[in-house]
Amino acid sequence: MGFLRFGPVGYAPYCADRLRRTVANGVRGEPPCWLELQATKSKKPIVMSVTMMDGRTISLPVDSASTSKEVCQMLSQKVKLQDTFGFSLYVALYDKVWSLGSGREHVMDAISQCEQEVKRKGGQEQHAPWRLFFRKEIFTPWHDCSQDNVSTDIIYRQVIRGLKYGEYQCEKEEDTVALAAKHFYVQFGSDMSMENTRTVVKECINSKLLEAKSEEKWTQMVNTAHAQSDKVKAEVVDYARQKWPMLFSKFFEVTKLSGPSLPKSKFIFAINSVGITFLDEREKNLLVLSYPELTGVNAIRERKCMCLLTLKGDFTLNAITATDISDLVAMFLAGLIQRSQYAVTLQEVNRQDDKTFLSFKKAELIYLIKDDEFSVARGWLKGKNERTGEIGAVPADAVLILPTLTKPTNEVLSLISLSPDQRKTIIDNSVKGTITERVAPSTLKDFSVDYFRQPIKDVNRLVISKNAAPERLWANSREPIRQPLLKRLESADSLTKWCAPILKYMGDYPTRQVQSPLELTDQIFGPPTGNEELRDEIYCQIMKQMTSNNNRYSVEQGWQLLWLCCGLFPPSNSLLKHAQRFIETRKREPLATDCLQRLQGARRMEPRKLPPHQVEVDAIQQNSTQIFHKIQFPNDTQENFEVASNTKIKDLVRTIANKLMLSSAEGFSIFVKTPDKVLSLNETDYFFDSLRQITDWSRRAKRVNQAGGPVNVSYTVFFMRKLWFNIIPGRDVEADLIFHYPQELPKYLRGYHRCTKEEMVMLGALLFRMKVDNDKTQFPMIPRMLKDLVPNDQLKAMSADEWKKHIFAEYNKQTGTTVEQAVIGFLKIVYKWPTFGCAFFDVKQTSEPNFPDIVRIAISKQGVTVIHPKTKDILAVHPYNKIANWCSGSTYFHMTVGNLVRGNKILCETSLGYKIDDLLTSYVNMYLNEKRGQRRNQHFD
Repeated sequence: MGFLRFGPVGYAPYCADRLRRTVANGVRGEPPCWLELQATKSKKPIVMSVTMMDGRTISLPVDSASTSKEVCQMLSQKVKLQDTFGFSLYVALYDKVWSLGSGREHVMDAISQCEQEVKRKGGQEQHAPWRLFFRKEIFTPWHDCSQDNVSTDIIYRQVIRGLKYGEYQCEKEEDTVALAAKHFYVQFGSDMSMENTRTVVKECINSKLLEAKSEEKWTQMVNTAHAQSDKVKAEVVDYARQKWPMLFSKFFEVTKLSGPSLPKSKFIFAINSVGITFLDEREKNLLVLSYPELTGVNAIRERKCMCLLTLKGDFTLNAITATDISDLVAMFLAGLIQRSQYAVTLQEVNRQDDKTFLSFKKAELIYLIKDDEFSVARGWLKGKNERTGEIGAVPADAVLILPTLTKPTNEVLSLISLSPDQRKTIIDNSVKGTITERVAPSTLKDFSVDYFRQPIKDVNRLVISKNAAPERLWANSREPIRQPLLKRLESADSLTKWCAPILKYMGDYPTRQVQSPLELTDQIFGPPTGNEELRDEIYCQIMKQMTSNNNRYSVEQGWQLLWLCCGLFPPSNSLLKHAQRFIETRKREPLATDCLQRLQGARRMEPRKLPPHQVEVDAIQQNSTQIFHKIQFPNDTQENFEVASNTKIKDLVRTIANKLMLSSAEGFSIFVKTPDKVLSLNETDYFFDSLRQITDWSRRAKRVNQAGGPVNVSYTVFFMRKLWFNIIPGRDVEADLIFHYPQELPKYLRGYHRCTKEEMVMLGALLFRMKVDNDKTQFPMIPRMLKDLVPNDQLKAMSADEWKKHIFAEYNKQTGTTVEQAVIGFLKIVYKWPTFGCAFFDVKQTSEPNFPDIVRIAISKQGVTVIHPKTKDILAVHPYNKIANWCSGSTYFHMTVGNLVRGNKILCETSLGYKIDDLLTSYVNMYLNEKRGQRRNQHFD
């Protein structure tokens, strides 16, 4: 301080104050962050924004020594929060969120860590997108919402926000509806309008639930569920406290030094309002202890250890935060004992001669009555014997007050009555069956002897240490390999370029540029999907990086790559058994079972042709092995369907047809719409290969137009009828409503069909009924609706009033007709026309001088029909058996009718040649398959 006193003007007091703050709050663990450096230049406090759970943002002055406790105290004062226990400061970066607690953690250390992570990914520190939140982390077991309305409101807002974003999930749908109804009452009181209900559904219901069941359905359910109470917010908070204790817990990393047997010695120690849970790294419960099962806790500060005394044995645990753990558990135990109404007797007392005293046997439950009749200070309690119902004085040293607010279980009572040795025997017997013998993880060591190249002699390693161990090619390495692992690929040095992307994906190799996971998976799986010789190499490199790897994050990323790999292609027979053994000996891993199933499936299927699609990579990045894709239908509805890596288009078509209960899947197809094209997918291809092919083509075309740079291509998947045959309106009502009507209506309104005025009036009346049902008050609106009732080229065939008069007269004749019947009626009329089910294309023809320049080509089950676009006269009909061949390009479609030598060529200019080509191919294949089927039947007959 003496030295600082003689510093430059302005800096001396500034530095002295910073030193005092550092001495008071302790040493920092991270270097200064960018914010601190900027603040030091100006010698002004750092202003930091913290987001509350109600959406408010509060700005606070902080400095380099500020702790989470100080920030939480300032926030509590600003919002007038009184019940401050369990509220903590949280920091978020990208999709990671962690608690800074409300203790000695330095806030600027967390910000510095965020900046370092951004820099590691190739970003700039000043642009690090970190955020701070103030929220409830843990409840006391005796939490009372009535103590502080501000606290209840903050927790309430946190729960509603958590429901919306999927942090909190109810097991039962009715619970979600009930919580949404309570939120409705908080927001709007008793005003149960549908508009208000929609607002509440958007604020409460998670997007996955909305996808599974429509927003309209949720709106109806919430609107029906009324909630009226003065304590609605408290009810929501109490529900969250009781239903999701693990989500309101403090977590600590500990190592067991001694105590009862557990599957693991290193685990997570979770404390919450209902007890203590030991969890492994995959959040699987190792041991659950309620507070009545705890008999004591104390910390050994100098050894950073704590002793946890329980009815199931005593644990000695090592943890950096041992004192914090011990203090929190001790506080909960003391608070519960103070508030408890339950005690268990430790000895027998028989005072039948004096009714002042309560008689009881050993290990009986006593209800404590706290009316101050007897002096606790003098060692007396008032209690009621659960067995006899008698009330009297109880010696305090004759009972054990249990740390619980609810009646203890029989298991707890029986454990208390036993001696420590008896308890140990029971626990040892119960644990014996739960600990299984662990199998050593298999490696590629044996496989490498016969199939791997020799390790490279590294001169540098030999100079450093003459006794250096030889390179283990089958085990994890932090450096990219210089040659392929397999000796048969040893000459192909260029193949080592895969190794760096594998290491980058797994986080084992630093990278300056931010690369998306899809870029890396493309680099990894692109070459082997195109070349069978390279597939074993990829399997080996992935398994190598997962072997002897102590970085948990890296191993998890490796499992993701192996999961993707097993869905693309199988390894060779020589590697297969080693790959299977590698996975089987790691069955505790979350993805192991699924990898094994995918590996078996890949052996039965033909390999994929392209690397994983964005949807597959996104799914496994979220550790989700189920992939759902949205499919749109022509009637403007949509549904999610599960799609696996090995799902083929024909499989998906059958799945959708079955789900929609269509009478047949024949003639239906999957289409993909990009900004510039609509393409039908080949039924024999894999779904994700087809998607990649189309989106990659669009991406390349877009990149050429935009002169390079990363490009995102949006697309939509449709399920529609492609081939129109064996259709009789009314026979398959679902298909009529979802597909036939919405697909035929636009063709009719565009004027593609030739029809009479009487038919147009009948169809106009049916379409009017579909729009208004039985509401005749809409009759004056017919002139405005004509473009949706009458073909575009026939609007001027009559005046608007005449159309109105004729349509309404026909509408009145249809009295009693439902909307569904009107749809079937529409199709029955259109079905009679020869152009029903045709796909129409207006093209410029240059081969037939007697035809107009622009003709309309109609493709149907009959063949190719050439139509005059204005008169709608049929100019030519070409059945499929008369068409010799056809071809298409980006600007043309050519077709030869007759034979290849003397046939007539039809030359057309169109940008939709690919569509005409695909339809012709599909119809011809349909007839060929039909003929093959007939021949097979004749053969069997």
